[in-house]
Amino acid sequence: MKDIPPLSHIPAFEAAARFESFVRAAKALGITSTAVSQHVRALEDWLGTSLFIRKARGVQLTRQGQQFASSCHIAIREIKDAAARVSPQKTKRKVSLACQPSVVSLWLTNRLPDFMERYPEIQVSIVYPFGATTPEEVGADLLIRHGKTPEQSAEKLLSAATRPTCAKSYLEKAGPFAGPDALMGARLLHDETEDAWRSWFRKHGLELSGDSAPVFGDFNLLISSIQAGHGIGLCPTSLIESDIATGNLVVLSE
Repeated sequence: MKDIPPLSHIPAFEAAARFESFVRAAKALGITSTAVSQHVRALEDWLGTSLFIRKARGVQLTRQGQQFASSCHIAIREIKDAAARVSPQKTKRKVSLACQPSVVSLWLTNRLPDFMERYPEIQVSIVYPFGATTPEEVGADLLIRHGKTPEQSAEKLLSAATRPTCAKSYLEKAGPFAGPDALMGARLLHDETEDAWRSWFRKHGLELSGDSAPVFGDFNLLISSIQAGHGIGLCPTSLIESDIATGNLVVLSE
């Protein structure tokens, strides 16, 4: 079966793709991050293409990596389902949920313990959505995503409305900020592009110009920078309610 890659490398790659981290994948599999890296490298050598972009902080899937990971997730789920059907010991109902890591860490994890207590017969597995618009695209039962979907197949969970937010420490150091124009001179933190901030300022009749702070390709990195007091970011307040309630984060304007 020379046309099939060594299956021993697949679990490490699938976990690394799911977490976008060799370290977290290693913890989940009970092996070292070096071993995960070696499995991924061997798989890349066999496929003849790079699956990850290595960065100083974590890794990011390439386009080829996203395609291969999506297929791996589906294949692994089908194997698990087949095992559950033929094994009388596998009695738990399994539900897979595709969800962005930022929504998982900021919103879902606080709600999972209550769900598990209320429904102990259900085992929840969380997979990376890879930009999917339907659960079927990533072999999941459910999908949490941003944007409009047909009402008959979706239910609104959270508001995606964003508002300027910063840490209390940054407000004490750089504030106060009396209104939108006062934010023009602040250190603005961006999620993926500067477009969101530009649109926000235009809504208030202002034009963003000049140098600005770094752009973060992942919302978890953005929120970590905001929490550390590095500047102001546009955040969906529905994801940071607990930080707002405790006063760790402050909403500055509409």
